[in-house]
Amino acid sequence: MPDVNRATEAGALLLCRAEPSVTGPAAHPLRESMLLLPAGAEWSVLVPEGKPWLHGGEPVDRVLTGWATALAVGSSWPVLALWWDHDRSGFVLAAGFRRTVAYEWLTNGTPVGEDEAMRTFAVRLGLDPVRDMASLKDLTRPDTGSDASARLRGLLAVLTRTGLTLPTGLAPGDPADRLRSVARIRPDVLHIEWAGWRDTVRAELGAVESRALGPWTRGPGARALAVTQLAAALPLIALGLRRRGVGWFFAGGLLVVQGALGLVYDRLRTDDGPRAEDATGTRP
Repeated sequence: MPDVNRATEAGALLLCRAEPSVTGPAAHPLRESMLLLPAGAEWSVLVPEGKPWLHGGEPVDRVLTGWATALAVGSSWPVLALWWDHDRSGFVLAAGFRRTVAYEWLTNGTPVGEDEAMRTFAVRLGLDPVRDMASLKDLTRPDTGSDASARLRGLLAVLTRTGLTLPTGLAPGDPADRLRSVARIRPDVLHIEWAGWRDTVRAELGAVESRALGPWTRGPGARALAVTQLAAALPLIALGLRRRGVGWFFAGGLLVVQGALGLVYDRLRTDDGPRAEDATGTRP
């Protein structure tokens, strides 16, 4: 069971490099109530309404890793999870099928992560290798004047150059209840609720139909991607069952849906192609 003091003082934010209209459908399979807000140009933020780290048997950093992974594996945009509790604060960056990148600080601001994580973080978000990397390196050095919350604010300051701007009142380090209260009263808030797998499948099928992905919509590229999604789903589901991690389990479930729909869509469109050509007389 997680430490009570750590769990009750924990909080989290999920930053997605996508507009709310794109982030919303992707967040449904998490099976968690979320508050969704715009967070600057091409960014959005998800504020959890619940606190599963209080009763789910997992600390906040592991819960957020599962959520970020679940969002990222089914998307073409990265997800940055910020988390904190009584003892530590940190971030997890998830992007597609790549291994997650994580870093953390003790409450007094002491860095306990690896410098390589910051370099990978900068590369995956397309940050400036000189100016932005210099600012990130400062976050990995001892600084008696910066606690863990200040470190997270420093990280966000670097990301403002990518267009990220957190809504007023959402501050790293604040209790989860305060974050939820601030998000709820904003006029631009959207409520994300689990609507069941049927609606999830419909949303995914609609996304497949609407994407203009060229060869990735059908053909060898699409089939390879679908097979990869199905192959990646099994270990994620197993990890979710073993750790009782909701995020990992539903990341796997979402990949199963996406991979299966990709194969079905490719097969249907391949079968329709010759018939459509015969109808026009362009094939013998």
